[in-house]
Amino acid sequence: MAADLFALSDLCTPWCLHVVVTLRVAEHIAAGKNRIAELGAAAGADPGSLMRVIRHLIGKGIFEEPAAGEFALNDTARGLMEGPARLGFDLEGIGGRMAYTWSTLLHAVRTGRPAFDEVFGRPFWEDLDANPQIAESFDALMGVVGHGTPDPEVLLDPADWAGVRTVVDIGGGTGALLAEVLRKRPHLRGTLVDLPRVVRRSAEVFEAAGVADRVEAVGQSFFDALPSGKDIYMMKNVLGDWPDAEAKILLHRCAEAAGPNGRVVMLGGVTPEEKASPELLMLVLVGGKNRTLAEFRELAASAGLEVRGSGRSPSGRFVVELNANN
Repeated sequence: MAADLFALSDLCTPWCLHVVVTLRVAEHIAAGKNRIAELGAAAGADPGSLMRVIRHLIGKGIFEEPAAGEFALNDTARGLMEGPARLGFDLEGIGGRMAYTWSTLLHAVRTGRPAFDEVFGRPFWEDLDANPQIAESFDALMGVVGHGTPDPEVLLDPADWAGVRTVVDIGGGTGALLAEVLRKRPHLRGTLVDLPRVVRRSAEVFEAAGVADRVEAVGQSFFDALPSGKDIYMMKNVLGDWPDAEAKILLHRCAEAAGPNGRVVMLGGVTPEEKASPELLMLVLVGGKNRTLAEFRELAASAGLEVRGSGRSPSGRFVVELNANN
């Protein structure tokens, strides 16, 4: 069956979803404000315009209208109140940054570089630094609220943990993954490395996990020299945020810090498949990309790292483990 070009190019439905999430329409309906007049008042919106948006979404299977001008939730609409949708669609948080940046795709395709600054006045990471509320919603989307409790199985062979005493999580955000790794393995000590504005919010994560006495938070750029001499340096969904030049610098920092005895573990951003997923959102936001194992092996070698193993961890995640070249 041929693809429907007009259905594929429909921008109306995505924007309607962004609008109802930003206005918390599902939450207002759940609170009993289901008539359009009171719903519009609660949402701070023009009732007639809001009704047209909701009716469009009803036609797509989201919301219901049991009586004229009276709206109700269905299972799909209830999903709009959950963490990933609420964070990812809210135009006043990180969802807005992702949505509006799609208008720069043509520039990115022509140049190979993001044009986020043309929309928001600064490159993506600088924009987060300048807007704490946006940064907080980004951290939430990347962490437990957006993606659930992280999987602490980060090595190919679980038996290898017996010889590990120290773990560094590079670009680990507010520490959700590191907290789970430490919680499961009481003999470990950990170091979280991320920007100062991010690691400042890690204390409550480590306290909640009961590992605060075994972890150090280091606020710095991971393009600067990393804490050295540790056993494991792990990165989850970090390298895919960067073009090759920056990714090479980051990998070199890992090789430099790990030395001959440490190990670098990549979680996400590398695929065993012959083709990497397009990840166009990373292209328009930051110029990043996913890489095949062959592409990553070549990039890592140029930064002083050698792939020592790759495969699925017991949980099914694709993992790449590296050592520094000697």
